[in-house]
Amino acid sequence: KEELYVLDPERLIPCPYNKHHRIRACRFPYHLVKCKKSYPEVAKKLATCPFNARHLVPQADLSDHVLKCSDKGLIEQDIGKRTTCALRCLFTLEMNAMSTWQAPPCDEDWETGEELPHLPR
Repeated sequence: KEELYVLDPERLIPCPYNKHHRIRACRFPYHLVKCKKSYPEVAKKLATCPFNARHLVPQADLSDHVLKCSDKGLIEQDIGKRTTCALRCLFTLEMNAMSTWQAPPCDEDWETGEELPHLPR
C-alpha cells in the first residue's frame, strides 16, 4: 500500500522552502521552481539530491541523505543494466570484427628483407 501511495499524483508533499506549503505530487516540480525564486535565502541552504531533483535537503544533511535515498537503488540498478547491455554489445561487436577481419597481403619477404612485387588481388 505504501508503494501505491508514493506513486499517487494527488498525494501532498511538504515544500522544502516553506513548511506551510503542501503541494500535490503532480505539481511539485513546478512548485519547486517557483518557490526557489521566492525564497532565495532558503534555497542557498538546501542541496539537491543527485538521485532525485525533487529531494531538497539541508546542505549539512546531503551526505546522509545520499546514503539512505530511496531512489539511489533505482539509479544504480539502471546504471548496472546499461553497463551490462553496453558490455554485451561491445563484446558482440568485437566478436563480429574478429571473425570477419583478414590480414592484407604482405608486400615484404621477411627472409631477405626486400619488398616483393605487388601480387594481383
